[in-house]
Amino acid sequence: MYRIVTSEDSALRTITALTVLFVLIPGSLALGDEPSVLFNGKDLTGWTGADYEVKEGILICRGKILQTEKQYSNYILEFDFLLPPRGNNGLGIHYPGNGRPSGSGMELQILDNSHPKYSKLKDSQYHGSLYKLKPAKRGFLKPAGEWNHQKVTVHGAKVLVELNGTTILNANLDELAKKYPKHKGVKRRTGHLCFCGHGDPVQFKNIKILELSDQSK
Repeated sequence: MYRIVTSEDSALRTITALTVLFVLIPGSLALGDEPSVLFNGKDLTGWTGADYEVKEGILICRGKILQTEKQYSNYILEFDFLLPPRGNNGLGIHYPGNGRPSGSGMELQILDNSHPKYSKLKDSQYHGSLYKLKPAKRGFLKPAGEWNHQKVTVHGAKVLVELNGTTILNANLDELAKKYPKHKGVKRRTGHLCFCGHGDPVQFKNIKILELSDQSK
């Protein structure tokens, strides 16, 4: 038996496809089909600031702040990172390009939580936390010397951090701005991405970004 495909069938398939898209990227629309590569594995094209080392496709922290030349507002950022023992760095978001990223913008901590040096930190200073704004869940970071995968979604007031497949932070910047009215960075909704440095040879690779539209924040 043959089935005649009607215009209603085509419309249903279109609606189904759009539904899948919205499930994959809730409340937003991707501006491109594929993520853009932020680090080409060869040099610091697209970045400015500190002279980080590039070796065998890996970006190694040397010095202080390394920031993107471009500014971003809404996006999904994914990257792999490896912490040396007691390693400390940070991912700056909405950074204006001056001042400390944790104050003029916001910093998502990158830290070897397990090291005794950091045993007495505040909860909001451990890995994945919005530094001194909101703590992340702990217990999902691999031991120092092993590669981790992190996914950061920034969309309007939403900041979501997934570490090795587990959501460790779900923050609302509007709520945090009310709670911390003197914090300048938490009010920002655009800026550079940056690695904050701190001097330890933290390694990064496979850095990609998918920009999102500002619809349905």
